[in-house]
Amino acid sequence: MTDAAWYPDPTGQAELRYYDGSQWTEHVSTGGQQSTAPLAPPQATVEQEAPTQVGSAQAVQAAYGDSGHAQQAQYGQQPVQSQQPAGDAFAGISGDLIDGRFSEIEGNGAVLQNKKLLRVRLGEPFQARQGSMVAYQGNVQFKYQGGGVGKFLKKAVTGEGLSLMGVEGQGDVFLADAAKEVHILQLNNSGISINGDHVLAFSNSLQWNIERVQGAGMLTGGLFNTTLRGTGWVAVTTEGDPVVLNAAEAPTFTDTNAVVGWSLGLQTSLQKSFTAGALIGRGSGEAFQVAFQGAGFVIVQPSEGAVVPPHSHS
Repeated sequence: MTDAAWYPDPTGQAELRYYDGSQWTEHVSTGGQQSTAPLAPPQATVEQEAPTQVGSAQAVQAAYGDSGHAQQAQYGQQPVQSQQPAGDAFAGISGDLIDGRFSEIEGNGAVLQNKKLLRVRLGEPFQARQGSMVAYQGNVQFKYQGGGVGKFLKKAVTGEGLSLMGVEGQGDVFLADAAKEVHILQLNNSGISINGDHVLAFSNSLQWNIERVQGAGMLTGGLFNTTLRGTGWVAVTTEGDPVVLNAAEAPTFTDTNAVVGWSLGLQTSLQKSFTAGALIGRGSGEAFQVAFQGAGFVIVQPSEGAVVPPHSHS
């Protein structure tokens, strides 16, 4: 019977492989570093070729010096972490960050990883807000996406800011925007009007444009939104948990800074609610509300945007 010991690896995958006295094991060593490697050829074939006992220990000593005997003595007595399979990213570390609760959520296309982080698995190119990429894996390319001269002029004149980058290649791209909450909408030959500040990303199959909100004339300062039409997905951000109102139930009015977007089937107009001398709250933003009528929905966030702290120019 052949003794349990380290012997030259008969598969050629490593310098040494451990023989337990009855069969070859998956434990191997190269340069004094232990790891695991499956038997190749299959175990049934290798088991028939047990290591030659005579001179084996001397052969290991001659070929590998003291490392062979040292590993033979250490086998089975190593700390648990040293027995981790080769390539284990979390070997020797534990804690809530790596116990699985924060692992990637699998799926194709756009998938929420949590309330504030979106992962897009690239199958086809898509558009994303510039600066929204927080991480990516794989062979991914990012390209500036201007949208053409017409959209550039509209952004300059209207102030509706939607600077995009094209994303293509193979891999996963993770997107976020200032820890805002992310929501995915699937459009099926339909359309939606969204405040450009709330667009995180959308599929290339959707057509987008900057359009003046119906009923918002230039005398009121104008109100412009980004419209998306067609079939595909769009990721929208909100500051806090939004409420989605069914405008068909009753006439609906929203603050111009709190409204995130609405379905394109709705009729819109601006309504003045306070006289110039009786404004309350945060200022002129509450002088007008967007009014909605018809069959469709309105997305409203529990925030009117960033608050400008009191300051002096003196």
